[in-house]
This record gives sequence, structure tokens and C-alpha cells, in this order.
Amino acid sequence: MEFFRNTNIDFLGKKWYFLAFSLIFSVAGIGSMIHRYATTGSPVPLGVDFKGGTLVTVKFAQAPNLSKIRTDLDHAGLKDPRIQPYDNPSYHEVLISLQEKETNEKSLDAGKNAVIKALEVNGEPGKSDLNNVGASTLTDYLVQKDPLHEALDANTKYRQVAQSIVDFRDKDPNNSGVLTSIDQLQGRVPAAVIDSLKEGFFTSDFGVKQVEIIGPQVGKQLTNQALLATLYSLGGMLVYLWFRFELIYGIGAVVACFHDTIITVGAFSLLDKDISLTVVAAILTLIGYSMNDTIVVYDRIRENIKLLRRESLSEIVNRSINQTLSRTILTSGLTFLTVLSLYVFGGEVLRGFSLALVIGILIGTYSSIAVAAPMLVAYQDWRGNRRGAAALPGPTARKNDRVKVKA
Repeated sequence: MEFFRNTNIDFLGKKWYFLAFSLIFSVAGIGSMIHRYATTGSPVPLGVDFKGGTLVTVKFAQAPNLSKIRTDLDHAGLKDPRIQPYDNPSYHEVLISLQEKETNEKSLDAGKNAVIKALEVNGEPGKSDLNNVGASTLTDYLVQKDPLHEALDANTKYRQVAQSIVDFRDKDPNNSGVLTSIDQLQGRVPAAVIDSLKEGFFTSDFGVKQVEIIGPQVGKQLTNQALLATLYSLGGMLVYLWFRFELIYGIGAVVACFHDTIITVGAFSLLDKDISLTVVAAILTLIGYSMNDTIVVYDRIRENIKLLRRESLSEIVNRSINQTLSRTILTSGLTFLTVLSLYVFGGEVLRGFSLALVIGILIGTYSSIAVAAPMLVAYQDWRGNRRGAAALPGPTARKNDRVKVKA
């Protein structure tokens, strides 16, 4: 299947437009990273995976007001929290990122308790929040109050009652972690238990669903490993293309991948989107994708160099790009539609990963045509000016080479 047949687009004739496009987006991204580094000490907005801290997922009974949440946290002394809607907006969930310096269980509870204390604006003095207590706390309370007058094995009985309350609160699809009233427990537990709970508990409009913590030492280690993974992947591809084609081919492909990475990371800086481990995985994926696209074009250039010895390298490169254009549009277009769907419907957890792929596939396809291939012509012109003759950069033909022209 082909979308285009016998196209004759002068891609190299538009190289200055391509250069201007690349410079604009590269300089904008680099400028944003420099400005961010000068103001925050980090060139990109790092996620909790890298900078360390506490992630608190909070479920609200109604649509959350992010401005009010930020104000409440600020008044509680939690400075510069990162607040963002989490997953589907209809779920009324918010992800709150806090900076922490410790990595032990005490620090984990401290972050959770600080968020609960800051958001409990409708709390009742002397009472605990039923939406933010565990089964053990409920068990201890019921054993002390003993509303059912259990003379034998009260601990077991009230442990079962407490667990049924927590399960109803957290697992019932109508609640999903938040009870709007203690009376919702009617029919689930004995009436005496409900009356006793009203004496010691109230229901807020939110519940903390999950808490995660990563220490700054772990975050620093992950940062170094992410940088090394990216550099090793680029270096490995350079060596492969050096042996597969020639050194200039490898340099062109690596420059194109570096170009893609700079623009993608710069876009995250401009959009103020966190760089997490999943985003790093996406960047490594797009490096491989862009490299594969570049190799397809390079392979056609190499074949045409053997067949079209009387034509200039510019004409050969243009023809090669046109010959692979249909394949590029088909593969890149279908892949782009897939990751675009992932970005739109994948939810907040995959939002950074899918955004990096959406940007990367567009830029990676563009760089294979507008950056990697023209570098061969630029290299030939430079070498021709030095030596006074323009030799085509192609591998030495072997005796048993069989040349095939792909349709």
C-alpha cells in the first residue's frame, strides 16, 4: 500500500526552512531550560522520581478546587506543593507532590498527616475523620466504646466490623474512598455502632487514597542513571552505524536523535510538565524510533549511490527521501495515531509518557528527512571544498554485493 507514487519533492531545496524551524524550537527549549535552571536550580521540571519527595493521591467527594487546595496547603506551612488533577476528571482525584528530606516510615506518615490536617477545614473538635482512618484505629475505638457489649472475644468482633466499614468506604463504587455521611453505613453495621461512631468521628469531603515517597538520594541516583542510559543508547547507535555504513552516517543519525531529544525535553520545560521515569522511557523509545526511520532513508541512499553514480549526491538524497516517503507516512502516521489515542484516553498516569511520544514521533520523522539526510550533503560539500573534489560518501562495494532497487 502506498499513499504517494513517483513524488519529486525538493526536500534539500527547503533545507534553510528546515534549519530555521529546528533552530526556533531548539533555541526556545534550551532558553527555557537555562531560565528554569537559573531560577529553580534544575533545567527541567523533575518529578518526584528524581528530586525526591512524597506523592499523595487525594479523592474528593465533589470536583476539587485546586486554588483553594493550594491556599489551604500554604496556610498549613506546606510551601510550593505541586497540585494536579489525577486520572479521569470525573473521579475527582488530585495528586499532591510534597518535598521531603527523610525516607523512613515516619516521613511517609508525616506527609500524609500534613495534607489531611491542611485540608480538614470542616473538622469537628475532639473527633477524628472517618474518611482518613484505618481499620486498626476503628477497631481500637470500638473495643474501647464496646457499643455491642461484647463480653467474649470483642477484639475479633470489632475487627470484623471495622474492616467492613473500611471496605465499604474504599471499595464500594459509589464511595471510592469518601463517605459523605456516617449514616451511609446504615444496613452495613449495627445501629449501635453507627451511634457510637457519631460520637467520635465526622466525615470530611476527601480521603487520602495512596501515599508514595522517594528519598532525594534515590532521586539523584535515578537522575544519573537516566542520563547515562540516554548517552549509552546514542553512543551504541553511533558505533553500529559506523560499522553498518560510514562514520558520517552515524554522526548524522546521532545528531538527528540529539536534535529530537533536545526539542522534546525543551517542550516539557516550556509546558512545565514533570520529567519522570516513564518520560525517560518514552525518550529512549523515540530515540530508537527516530534511528530506525533514519536507517531506512540511509539504506536507500546507499543503494542509490551504487546505482546512480552520474547524479550528484543532492539528487540522490532527494530521490531516496521521495522513494521512502510513502513508507514513512504510513508507519509514522499510524504510530502517531496510536500514541495520540494513548495521550487522550490513557489517563494522568500515562500522560507524560504519551506526550513525549506524541512530540517525539513528529520530530523524529521530521529529523530523518530534514536533519539526518541533509547532513550527508553538507559533509560532501565540506569535504569537496577541502580536497577540491566531491566524493560520494558510500561504503566500499564488495565483490559479491547484489544491488536491488526497492519498489
